[in-house]
Amino acid sequence: MKIKLVRSKIGASPKQRKLVETLGLRKIRQVKEVKDNAATRGIINLIPHMIEVIS
Repeated sequence: MKIKLVRSKIGASPKQRKLVETLGLRKIRQVKEVKDNAATRGIINLIPHMIEVIS
């Protein structure tokens, strides 16, 4: 599954910043391929306004 960071971490809470870093995303518009499992889906559900699922 590929995910993309679409919003900056600047205005996010510390917990949300940590979740974005956990996914391996550092810069806006960076695309990262992650495993499709329950843990990853849980993180995506916590920050849907910051990331976009490509596939």
